[in-house]
Formats: sequence, structure tokens, C-alpha cells
Amino acid sequence: MAMKAIAHGTTGILLVTANVGSLFEDPEQLQKNWLREFYQVIHAHKPHFIALHCQEVGGKSYEASMSHVDKFVKELLSSDEMREYNRARVYLDENYKSPEHFTALGNCYFLHENVKNIHQFDFKAKKYRKITGKEIYSDTLESTPMLEKEKFPKEYFPECKWSRKGFIRTRWSVADCAFDLVNIHLFHDASNLIALESSPSSYSGTRQKALTFVLDRITDERYEKVPYFLFGDFNFRLDAKQVVEALCSTATMQTIRIADTNEVDKLIFRESDNDRKVILRLEKKLFEYFNQDVFRDNNGTALLQFDKEFSAFKDRLFELEISFPPSYPYSEDSNQGKQYMNTRCPAWCDRILLSHSAKEIILKSENDDKSFTYTYDNIGSNVCMGDHKPVFLSFRIAAWAGKRCQRSEKMSHESTHEMQH
Repeated sequence: MAMKAIAHGTTGILLVTANVGSLFEDPEQLQKNWLREFYQVIHAHKPHFIALHCQEVGGKSYEASMSHVDKFVKELLSSDEMREYNRARVYLDENYKSPEHFTALGNCYFLHENVKNIHQFDFKAKKYRKITGKEIYSDTLESTPMLEKEKFPKEYFPECKWSRKGFIRTRWSVADCAFDLVNIHLFHDASNLIALESSPSSYSGTRQKALTFVLDRITDERYEKVPYFLFGDFNFRLDAKQVVEALCSTATMQTIRIADTNEVDKLIFRESDNDRKVILRLEKKLFEYFNQDVFRDNNGTALLQFDKEFSAFKDRLFELEISFPPSYPYSEDSNQGKQYMNTRCPAWCDRILLSHSAKEIILKSENDDKSFTYTYDNIGSNVCMGDHKPVFLSFRIAAWAGKRCQRSEKMSHESTHEMQH
């Protein structure tokens, strides 16, 4: 994997977000698929610096699965495909015995042997440190100065007795260009029926509050402001009310209630004619639409009009154009690479969002040198990767990006400051 790009003064970056909860339910088959597809992306894009942000490390039964996590990480660090990445930092939040801190997040960073000018920020000493060797941190994330970790306040999601949702932030300097990489996991939709009640749904309001909390935290006055990339499982959902109205515009709705409580238990949408064929069944954890092709045809882009949660953040965040199908919820059957589960309405939960100053690094590098291209896509589109397809962004940083990076961050900060006053 010769790295010619260094000679041209460019550094290849690969950012990947992956909710890996399923991998530890069926480690034998799924993990093999997952790693093979991940390595293929590395081989195709030949990055110098890889940032892999994982959510739900250990899966749902993490007490039993943490040994599988260690095996997964060892495989990544020692595999033949990764042999040219001679430095690594892995931060795994495995401390499930401490529910007030546990986020089940994992941040893995790999540095290619050909790249020299990458340093990691020490938040305590407020200075950058050189990276040597391969190190794994797990139980002691609270005490490592190389990251910032926070769990969302309990009152953000009162329906959940406890939750693993939060963020982990690291800061890097690549080719003299400093930026933050933030792994994030926001709250899910607990019930399809509740999500359907209003537009936007009450869940979307909770996610908005949590994402605002993260953005305020990573741009506060404690550290110098730098561009940032947020990538993780945002759990952004399509506007359920509007989607169902669009998918079932000619259907009639039947409501089935629980006798004792009169609470809505099921909604059944039938065609008005055509033998009253059922086109959608909806329950708390069931979203069974008769034709899944609508979520796959042309990468589901017809449904992007209902993907509205990001729009509340357009003044603070940017996203490259989505040209891949909804990333969740895929079947966990290892023979069903393209099939969605009938549990939730498919949605683009897994994303890579950037500050406007980070957008400048990518797009200006590309505009100044037409040989630079970026790719924003999913991994393993035809293969079962678990219930989430990982999503990646590959781009190159030009040698002069550091100067431009500081300038654009200063301008971005000044314009935000003006908007707030």
C-alpha cells in the first residue's frame, strides 16, 4: 500500500462511524464480514490517518460480550491488512459497572508509518504530544488527559431508567491543521407510535437538546477553538408522521387499542380498494411496510425530504451530500445484506457532520487540486454488517491547509459570535 500522496504534500484522512452492537451478538460470522469490508475501504482509499468511532461497544449484553470486544480490537491492531499502521490509540469505554459514566463508546485511531506530522492534544497540559507505539485504554477513560468524555444528563431522556448515550472528544494536529474528532451517540425513538403523534416528534426535540449540549461544550472557552468533525450514531429519524402520510396517502387507518387501558396498540393501514390489502402495520417496535424498495431505490433519496433533524443545526454544522441508502435498521441475518428489519422506519442514523471551518479544509483542498476527491458513503452495502451500516468520509488535507484552517476557524467563530449578539 505505497503512499505516494505524502510526496505531494497531502495527507489522506479516513473517518468511519459504526454502531457495532450487533457484532458482539454473532461475533463469528458478522465480525469477519465487517472487518473484510472495513479493510476493503482502507485498501481503496489508502489513508494515512484512520479514525474509527464505534457506538454500543459490547452490544446489548456487554457483561458477556466484553471478551469479544478485546478480540475485535486485537484483530484490528495486529491484522496483516493494518500492518503499515505502526501507531495506534484505542479508547474503549468498557466500565459498565459504573452506570453514571458508562457510554459504550469506542474511539480507535491508526497512523500510517509514512506519516510523521500527526500529534494528539493533551487536554490537561493543553499541548500536543507525539504519538508512538500502540496503546489501548479502557477502564480508566475518566483519568486519561488525551480525551474528554461526557454522558448526557439523566433528565434529557426520562423514559430511560439509564442510558449509555454521550460523547468522547479527541483533538489532533495533522499537517499543522488542528481539529476535534467527536464520537457521539444520541437518544433513539423508544416507540413508533409516539414518534407518529407529532411532527416533529418529541424524540427529535430530545436529540436536538443533546446535540446542542455537545456543540456548546466543544466550542466553549476552555480551549482554543478548532474545526471539528462529529461522527457517530445521531439516531436522526425521518419525520414519522409525514412519512406515513406520504406512504399511505390513499389508505384507510384502523386503530387497535388495548382493552384495559384504551391505549393504542396497533395501527393498520389498508388500501381503499385492491381487496383492502395491508400496506403498513405499525406497533411500538414494528414498522412493516409492504414494499421495502422505496427505501433502496435510488438510495432512498426520495425520502431525504423527510430527513429534517439536521436542518436545525445548519448555522453550526455542515454535511456533504448523502448518496447512500438509510443506514439503519438492517437485518442481522448474515445472508440478508440489503434487507431492512421491520422494526423501525429506515433512516440515516449514522452520519458525519462537520463545522463550517472543517468543510473549508475539505472543499478548498479539493478545489485547489482537482486530483483530490472526497467520498461520503456507507460500507458493505451488499453485505450484512449488523443492524447499522458503517458510514465513512475519505478526504485529503493539503500541506497548506493548516494556515487556511486557522483563518477559517477564526472567521467562523467571529460570524457565530456576531449572530449570537
